[in-house]
Amino acid sequence: MQLDKIDLNLLRYLDSLLREQNVTHAANQLGITQPAMSNGLRRLRDLFHDPLLVRTSDGMMPTALAIQLQPRVQSILQAVDEVLHLGQNFEAGSSSRVFRIMASDYAEATLIPPLMKKLQDEAPNVILDVMNPSDVSFHDVEKGKVDLVINRFDALPQSFHQKSVWVDHFSCLVPADSEIANNFCLETYLASPHVWVSKTGFGVGVGIQPEEVQKLGWVDGTLADLGFKRNIRLFTRNYNVAMRATEQLGLIATLPSLATRLMKDNSSVVVLPPPFDIPPVELKMLWSPLLQHDPGHIWLRNTIAGCARTIAENNNL
Repeated sequence: MQLDKIDLNLLRYLDSLLREQNVTHAANQLGITQPAMSNGLRRLRDLFHDPLLVRTSDGMMPTALAIQLQPRVQSILQAVDEVLHLGQNFEAGSSSRVFRIMASDYAEATLIPPLMKKLQDEAPNVILDVMNPSDVSFHDVEKGKVDLVINRFDALPQSFHQKSVWVDHFSCLVPADSEIANNFCLETYLASPHVWVSKTGFGVGVGIQPEEVQKLGWVDGTLADLGFKRNIRLFTRNYNVAMRATEQLGLIATLPSLATRLMKDNSSVVVLPPPFDIPPVELKMLWSPLLQHDPGHIWLRNTIAGCARTIAENNNL
């Protein structure tokens, strides 16, 4: 194999084909026609003297050689991308780039408004497209279809880059006119009805099984370790719904503190510290290695990190 016989685009085709394992999907990802991708696959097979992708009853599957090639090809393309971006700058003040961010509604409510205000001052034409966790898969992020994911995560793929946004502690949102507001302790906490809220990770969620306490997250896992269990009457994946459930239904909401501070001007509720210790929660942002060296992406990450530092300092996080 000689370098002068290699078209760099073929490596892009191979990378996409091995990610998608489908000629049509790979063509769509790169914005070329299906016949052009099919022709590229034929050239790749000639170049490597291997079929690379073989049709099976489960669809197109990579050969043993293709599996060995995939990480090496990705490494080559990332290195080329880094070289091409050397010396380039991102002109935030004049850019009209659309950045797609998957964010939990906790992150969206606490981080996105101050971030957007900063962008209005520094990058008035930049557009944010904020997506829900159920809109996005790990595969979408890996392929660079989504610029950033901002959420809490139980587990992360090792290949992704990540950065801590902030660490938040928990607070309790309690009805202001309730007896518990004046006698808030573990006993009254456990005796009261609660609203549960959480959505971590990616993809479409599954139904809750209330008896599987250890799967309910930080709050209920901690209580279970102490030998207790909350009286949960409402399960939701929306922080705004949880906070309104305190205001309108009298349910106690135990939430990250930044979320409860969104209700600080609401006289119907009070914010109190939990009557037991709950481990803090870390908000992270993560992104594909394909975007690691992109100047615009670097600017966005740095802007978010700066905005998050200000929020953390202003709230004593």
